[in-house]
Amino acid sequence: MMLSDVSVRRPVFAAVAAIVLCVIGAAAFFFLPVRELPDVDPPVVSVNTTYAGASAEVIESRITEPVEQQIAGIQGVERITSTSRDGRSSVNIEFALDRNIDDAANDVRDRVSRVVGNLPDQADPPEVAKADSDSQPIIIVFLRSTSMDRLQLTDYADRYLVDRMATVPGVAQVNIFGEQRYSMRIWLDSAAMAARGLTVNDVETALTNQNVELPAGSLESTDKDYTVRVARTYARPDDFRQLPIGTRGSASTSATVATGTGSGSAAIIQGQPTYVTRLGDIARVEEAPEENRRLFRGNGMDQIGLAVTRQAQSNDLAISDGVHQMIDEIRPSLPPGVTIEVGSDNSVFTSHAIDEVWITIGISMALVALVNFIFLGSLRAALIPSIVAPICLLATFIVLAPLGFSLNLLTLLALVLAIGLVVDDAIVVVENIQRRLDHGEPPLVAAERGARQVFFAVVATTIVLLSVFAPLLFLPGYVGRLFVELAAAIAAAVAFSAFLALSLSPMLASKILKPAQGGGWVARKVDWGMDRLKSSYARSLDMLLGRRIAVVGVGALILLVAAGAGGIFMLLPNELVPDEDRGRVTVRVAGPEGAGFDYTRKIMLGLEPLLAEYKASGEADSYLVSAPGFGGGSFNSGNAVLTLSDWSERDRTAAEIAQELNGKLRNQTGAQVNASTPGAFQRGGGNSNSIELIATGTDYQQIYNWLQPVLAAAQANPGFSRPRLNYEPNSPRLLVDVDPQKAAALGVSAQSIGRTLETMFGSRRATTYIKGGQEYDVILQTDRDNRREVADLEALYVATGGGQLVPLSAVVTTKTSGDTPDRRRLDRQRSISLQADLNPGTTIDDAVQFLRAEAAKQPQGGVVVQWGGAARDQQEAGGAVIAAFGLALLLVFLVLAAQFESWITPAVIMLTVPLAAAGGLFGLLMAGSSLNIYSQIGLIILIGVAAKNGILIVEFANQLRDQGRSIREAIIESSSLRLRPIIMTSIATAFGALPLVLWQGAGAGSRQTIGVVIFTGAIFATVLTLFVVPVIYGVLARFTKSPEWTARRIEAWEAQEMRDGGEKPIPEG
Repeated sequence: MMLSDVSVRRPVFAAVAAIVLCVIGAAAFFFLPVRELPDVDPPVVSVNTTYAGASAEVIESRITEPVEQQIAGIQGVERITSTSRDGRSSVNIEFALDRNIDDAANDVRDRVSRVVGNLPDQADPPEVAKADSDSQPIIIVFLRSTSMDRLQLTDYADRYLVDRMATVPGVAQVNIFGEQRYSMRIWLDSAAMAARGLTVNDVETALTNQNVELPAGSLESTDKDYTVRVARTYARPDDFRQLPIGTRGSASTSATVATGTGSGSAAIIQGQPTYVTRLGDIARVEEAPEENRRLFRGNGMDQIGLAVTRQAQSNDLAISDGVHQMIDEIRPSLPPGVTIEVGSDNSVFTSHAIDEVWITIGISMALVALVNFIFLGSLRAALIPSIVAPICLLATFIVLAPLGFSLNLLTLLALVLAIGLVVDDAIVVVENIQRRLDHGEPPLVAAERGARQVFFAVVATTIVLLSVFAPLLFLPGYVGRLFVELAAAIAAAVAFSAFLALSLSPMLASKILKPAQGGGWVARKVDWGMDRLKSSYARSLDMLLGRRIAVVGVGALILLVAAGAGGIFMLLPNELVPDEDRGRVTVRVAGPEGAGFDYTRKIMLGLEPLLAEYKASGEADSYLVSAPGFGGGSFNSGNAVLTLSDWSERDRTAAEIAQELNGKLRNQTGAQVNASTPGAFQRGGGNSNSIELIATGTDYQQIYNWLQPVLAAAQANPGFSRPRLNYEPNSPRLLVDVDPQKAAALGVSAQSIGRTLETMFGSRRATTYIKGGQEYDVILQTDRDNRREVADLEALYVATGGGQLVPLSAVVTTKTSGDTPDRRRLDRQRSISLQADLNPGTTIDDAVQFLRAEAAKQPQGGVVVQWGGAARDQQEAGGAVIAAFGLALLLVFLVLAAQFESWITPAVIMLTVPLAAAGGLFGLLMAGSSLNIYSQIGLIILIGVAAKNGILIVEFANQLRDQGRSIREAIIESSSLRLRPIIMTSIATAFGALPLVLWQGAGAGSRQTIGVVIFTGAIFATVLTLFVVPVIYGVLARFTKSPEWTARRIEAWEAQEMRDGGEKPIPEG
């Protein structure tokens, strides 16, 4: 017994099966996490080390290289990129997709702990984070106050807010933009120190010796035990001013020392007057920001920003919900005058886009139900497919949840596409049962026989669709991870639809269908139209079949269409993903190398009025500017973010606004300012419309020279905007050379010279002080006025071995030079990358080919070229999708061959594939879209959609031939009888995809691409299939037997044997 027979005979059983699917599906639905895309972030772990005051060269050789060396041996490392900047080293390790990020991070910590002992003493211990060190914050929260200044506000945020927000699951870290931390600044006066014979070392020693808190044992009396503690007396600027530095430099002690009667203390005992130099005499002490070169303004007001960075592989929407909840909890407890609000949130796009898809699903269902009603002519018949579709979608979640998949734009897109495919099986079954009912069979019999008649066709189309999606499950790498979820969702929906079409549909049909004699007005009109169409279709087939000219014409048509498809394929631009309007524009500012904070600040404040215009016009909700840039940039960098208002409230897309902004920024000559829209797949924070070529080698200068001609060519190419190298050897440097002979003669060590310079010109943390229960740094440095030119440096004094002071100019010489502030490495080789933004009309593919050709002209050897950002993803993706297409074609062919027990039949059916593909590509061309991941997936789905129509005709023709009809009769009858379900299923599929094409709003870019392909492909394929398959089948059918033919011969022989008296015993011989 078949499934359909059981369902008709045991209706309750069929109903229970459907209800169970609904219940479990609904339960699974609530377990699914919601996110923008499947979990495709590669696990990235970063190691950041700070070494204040050290130059990039020192950082590279002393910190970055040793760390890289240790890390390189970890299992599953894909790429190691590192940057050595002045004062900071960051190493990013990208692992293979299947590594667990926590394990990877632990491995990295383990290796880093071995290096710590070899790093310089003053370097902070390396920090290991489960996030890309360059990653952009996903949420920026504005914190502003009318009653506190930025110092107090930062302190408040640091104490009460940062730690609370960092507890939200998935948050890697919370940074404060525009922060100003408390510190005790001690501005040393080198002239006053020299006059008193004091050096920097004396000041440091005094600070570390005096400002201590020591445990001093305990007092144990009979009743009580006291813990003894030497108190810290230094907490306020006044306390530090009184700190005694020493007695050197007062008149009396120098006499004592000269006569050799002992030290200062002995002099005091002898009753001689003495003077103790205090810190206030040789320095200006104040409580001031540790670093006041910070700018953060939101909507034109000075404030601080709390920037939330996510861990790799975590869920944006969950973090956003968590942060919003946390802010609501925090708000009541804020001090008066302090306000907190979300300034920019990248997950808004995701939640909007997902809402849009739900709306689309609703519209698709309605459209498909409408198509059913019009073609089946009765509400009863239309009801059945419309009941089956939602149950299928619910059941799909049963598959997604245990596999650890999520509800994301791709799985939801899969559900929209599935609606059209899911109702097909039900339509075929219902249409056939209705046809038998109209011929006078009672409902139960019609249901059982009608379902049995199309049982094979339904199973065949389902297996074909499943075999189309199978190759998508095995796509490699990053793109494969994306499409596993889409493929699994559609495959599950299609499989459930076949099950329900063969169980629930015949059961419902047996209960509610009635013969359609006295149908409504719509039904009569549709029937009349369909009958006319059917008879004219049968006549035209009758005319075409067996005519040589028809066969030649059809063959020529197929070749022509295939050639057209090939041509369009070559014509269409190739990219990774279509442009999405993500509702924000980011602006990057890069000043000249070595430019200071004041310079950048001026440019950033000049940007504000431009951004404010958009807020005033209502196109933007908020804007913010920050300098230095996100991710701890240098002082010549800055970032601005323009958060646009809701999609429904503005006419222009983010890309248009960014282009307009760039137009306005053209005349900004003081710095490179560039507005861009963020891309969809952001690996490494790049834009989808930028290209990065990375050249690696052993020597920076050699790579730099090698890249120059490539850069020149890129600058000459109109498709590129702002091509640039990230290596600029023009950051001003001052080299201090110690003369070893003079230094040795005077007894001055290079270490004391270095220490003096580091303290006066860098900023050296000498010790800490306590304020309100928190420790803050005490920082030594000389006033900014005393470190403006080279002469200031040479006027410093260092102590000789004998205690005298000599000026620095006696033992050192200085010279200026240019060098790069960033030294980058890729996979432990030094690297320089050439980056460029692409102008509209230039795709990543074009850019890669252009740069490849240029690189090939350069001398080979010594420099290796690799790709970064979107170009790298695309190269992984491109080949994979074409391979999947080929695999899908092959699998479908084999599955059909097995089902039809013939090699020729599947070839006939497969002829429809180029027709469908041509239709889809033509649609893309008309819509002005491109070949991207989404449209390629659409093309793969079309294979199944196209093959389905062919299966319906051929399978039915085979059944008729088994009943003894001639080939010609079988073809004409099966084609005209199957015309109605074919037209219905194709229109259902096309209309299911129609809302994807027409519906605007967040995430429309990717939806439209895939919708256009399916819509045009399905319609185009159907119209041509109706003629191509019958004509070609008519030519080739005589070479095929029906699937049952072999079985029949055996049965015939056995029947003959039975008539002759049963099986003859074969004699043993």
